[in-house]
Amino acid sequence: MFSLAVALVWSLSATHPREAEATKIEAKCSNSSSDAGMINAAISGSEVGDEIVIDGPCRIDQTIKLLGNRSYRGESRTGTVLRQADGADLKAILASDSYLDNSVTTGTPVSVRQLTLDGNRANNTAATAGFIVRSWQTVIDDLQIRSMGGNGIWFSNRSANGTLLTNTSVNGQITNNFVTDSGGHGIYVDDPGNSLTDWNLSGNWIASSGLDGIHLDNAAGWVVRNNHVYGVPGHAIYANRLWGTSITDNYIEDFGGSAQAGVWYGIRATVQGGAASTISDNKVFNLGGESNAASTYRYIGISKVNYGSGVVSVTGNAIRGGDPRRGTGLYYARGTGESLMVSSTGNIVTDVLRQVQTEGSHVIVTVGR
Repeated sequence: MFSLAVALVWSLSATHPREAEATKIEAKCSNSSSDAGMINAAISGSEVGDEIVIDGPCRIDQTIKLLGNRSYRGESRTGTVLRQADGADLKAILASDSYLDNSVTTGTPVSVRQLTLDGNRANNTAATAGFIVRSWQTVIDDLQIRSMGGNGIWFSNRSANGTLLTNTSVNGQITNNFVTDSGGHGIYVDDPGNSLTDWNLSGNWIASSGLDGIHLDNAAGWVVRNNHVYGVPGHAIYANRLWGTSITDNYIEDFGGSAQAGVWYGIRATVQGGAASTISDNKVFNLGGESNAASTYRYIGISKVNYGSGVVSVTGNAIRGGDPRRGTGLYYARGTGESLMVSSTGNIVTDVLRQVQTEGSHVIVTVGR
């Protein structure tokens, strides 16, 4: 009996070898010029599945390259601050390996949590991004990203030298982050192809961006939910190419604060023909008023259908304008597509000149069922 048990244990061990355990690798900064090199060396020496924990104030003079299939975290937002060194003028503080390596395929998953990225834009001239993401199934959670010369979070189809992806980079999450004082967009999805689809963007605060608060060049399959946007000169949320997209329960305090005249939206969307999308339960205001008399303000709008017949449900939104003598609450335009059908119901629109405006033929607005 004993020998049989030993033989059985040996057999199970041989056929089911124990997997290597993940290692916690600590990278402790000293607020010195060696910090970035030390962090990169720790990452380079890590294995798949390892957790890299970054501690202390870190002076960053080279981009931190995030290898895939690893997790990265700080001790806390206040305990781990990665601050760009004076005059470093980096492309980014953090970047996916596939971006820096100019790969034609997306990087493997990473998670990044609980730290602060400080672009130190007062002492740098480059359009530095906080985090350039080019990895699928990635989780970005509980970061503070501040004072970037460029975009706060930049999800990019293009690599560092402009190489485009030949596959997709899908199924990630950007949640619970505070992105403030970006010279570019607060959160930017840059996709000239059709690779960066089907992510969740939820629970973020985006403040004082130089351009748009949230700018999605490809919003197909995205869920944009419960974000709070304020202090933006352009659009609060720009969502291009809706396809099975949900934009819901976002709070927009203001938009269109630029001194440059333009047509500004609280939520601006363009629509693909095919799968329908929803824009619902958003709160869109201009609490400081419509600051530029030469600008046009539209609170929620579908500015065009890109092809075919666009179908969108716009329901349960609360719009309160900044000036009852100006502005449009709901704006629907066909553009170059064949038609636009909108179920527009249950919205409250007040303190604007026009509650609903349509433009072009073949725009059908119904109250739904």
